[in-house]
Amino acid sequence: MSYDRALLTADALIAARSDELSQWCATIFDFAEPAWREYRSAAWYVERLRAEGFTVEEGSGGMPTAFCAEWSNGDGPAVGMYAEYDAVPGNNQAARPERALREGLGAMAAGHTDPHSALGIGSLAGLLATKAAMQTLGIRGRLRFTGEPAEKVRGSKPIHAAKGYYDGLAGMLSFHPFYMLPLCNTVRWDTHCGAAYSFVYRFVCDAPQDWGARDGAPIPQSHSDIRAPGANDALVMMYQQGRMLRDAMAPHRGGWSISEAILSTGQATADNLPALRADLQYMMRVPDLQMAEQVTAQLDGLAEHCAAMTGCRVEKHWVSKSRPGLANLAMSKIVWRALEEVGPPVWDDEGLDLARQVQRACGGTGEGDPLIPECHALIAPERAEAILRQDLPPAQANSTSDDYTDMTWHAPTARFYIARPALRGGPYPPWAMNALGGMPACIDPTVRTAGRVLARAALRLLMDPAAREAAAEELQRRRAEAGGIPPLADYPAPVDLPWPEYVETPRGRDWHIPG
Repeated sequence: MSYDRALLTADALIAARSDELSQWCATIFDFAEPAWREYRSAAWYVERLRAEGFTVEEGSGGMPTAFCAEWSNGDGPAVGMYAEYDAVPGNNQAARPERALREGLGAMAAGHTDPHSALGIGSLAGLLATKAAMQTLGIRGRLRFTGEPAEKVRGSKPIHAAKGYYDGLAGMLSFHPFYMLPLCNTVRWDTHCGAAYSFVYRFVCDAPQDWGARDGAPIPQSHSDIRAPGANDALVMMYQQGRMLRDAMAPHRGGWSISEAILSTGQATADNLPALRADLQYMMRVPDLQMAEQVTAQLDGLAEHCAAMTGCRVEKHWVSKSRPGLANLAMSKIVWRALEEVGPPVWDDEGLDLARQVQRACGGTGEGDPLIPECHALIAPERAEAILRQDLPPAQANSTSDDYTDMTWHAPTARFYIARPALRGGPYPPWAMNALGGMPACIDPTVRTAGRVLARAALRLLMDPAAREAAAEELQRRRAEAGGIPPLADYPAPVDLPWPEYVETPRGRDWHIPG
């Protein structure tokens, strides 16, 4: 059985279906559905995977827009890949080389930023190419492909991990379009992403009459009577106090962040009565779980205080608890070898001309090569690692944040990045990068390159027992060295929080924040 022949078969599949891959990527880009509301995107993947011969579990892990697809070519090792497909509110952008909204939707609707549309279809390309080679050459083994909603809030992977969806894999291949130098056309080496906690404090004012109560009020809660400040005041107090205390809540080391997001309840039509509910989400990205626990404890105490001060009670709803990532150099070497064989993406004249048009639309000259040099070259993993470590304390094992990290505890995992078109010069407005991620001539080279790399790495795992053994042994060793942290997702998927979504109204398809 020839590995080289398997690679030729995989490459031929991607070449033969390149038009379909382009159309699929454009479809998911246009759906642009945000976290936990990726109804059309998930349904599209489920239908496509079933048409390709996969058995698909819908709603995997209790998440309505997640799925798990399986295909088998007989007994043998299993390789995992996955799709992400959530978009980001406030980033509506059409696939055009100027600032333009997708038809019928306002600027606050969601749009793909990373873009996850290319991530998912690039991974699907690798999956189908691997399957074609397995069928053609009789390569035994299994493929698993999970649908991962709500990545922007680190939603699905901790839950899938806790429920065993990554168990039993010989390897997990994690592709992401490049988003941060020096991690472009390379593979992560020793330093993987860190831990993250995310939760929502819900302030509820369900007994406003009891705050400052006194006897004899003729009309309780009249406009002139004393009454609870309410949930909005609790939220504002929490937001302000949390920001004021931020520097005191975590050690001054590493690179850690806390960000807040207000989940609206559409109270603008209320009278001057106390707001009854307000939701404030926190997302913290930290190097380790100890820091996450320290910050969380302080925020919990502050939330209780703010609720008491404003006549409210506070509920805490978990969104994500994810572990720091584990390196697996055996897996990284497999993917780096594949990336060296494939090379970086190559853009044709149409793609480069569109990129120049975007530059001109942003006030630039649009001359010469519009893309940064890193898009056209590979960077060795060891070199990228050295650059990444320059700004980190020596004792800090993890840096920045992404939720693939939960996979690394259950299967040998490689995390790699393929260039997406990134413009020279700048700074550029967000729409420019978003547009480049949607125009086929600009983003298709990323998708095809990722698919070819994924197929090569998957076939190496399926056909090379020594490579699988080395990866498995390294996983066991690194888990033991890191203390064997078990899955942390002890909460249900937070699908009932007021995440925004699209709805059909008498005014057409519109953007909506549900109750």
